[in-house]
Amino acid sequence: MRMTKLFLLLASISALVISSDGAVMAAGSATANLPVSVVVSNNCTITTAAVTFAGYDPLSATNTDSTGGSVTITCTKGATTSIGLDNGANASSGQRRMKDGTTDYLNYFLFSDAGRTTAWGNAAGSWVVPAAAPDKTPRPYTVYGRITAGQDVPSGTYNDTVVATVNF
Repeated sequence: MRMTKLFLLLASISALVISSDGAVMAAGSATANLPVSVVVSNNCTITTAAVTFAGYDPLSATNTDSTGGSVTITCTKGATTSIGLDNGANASSGQRRMKDGTTDYLNYFLFSDAGRTTAWGNAAGSWVVPAAAPDKTPRPYTVYGRITAGQDVPSGTYNDTVVATVNF
């Protein structure tokens, strides 16, 4: 008789501990929140495409213009930026100059507008200041170039390197 009572007692406990799907039920439970976080920092990348002029004729009275250059920025959504262009490797007294293979220079200008009225520089007031990035899609900005007419230079290939900077 004792065995039977013990057997019934064990059977009753087993029925309470094992659920209908056969999983063992816990005697109790507790919960806690697990915080998950990250800091997303503003970030930008910058690329450029060269400003190239078709040619320059020192005998012409007409300025030589180019629209072939661009600066492209890709930024974190919402980032506010400014884009600057320095005076180049051959500047003198703030004047951008291309240099041939020897000692000859050809003055030129870079602008942020097609009318070539807004000089594009590397200081507040001459930066291009786009609206905040709507998303991370690359945004290109055209660089408009001009070589003023009437410069007395010999034939040759003239070059300069301008550093483009995105501030964010």
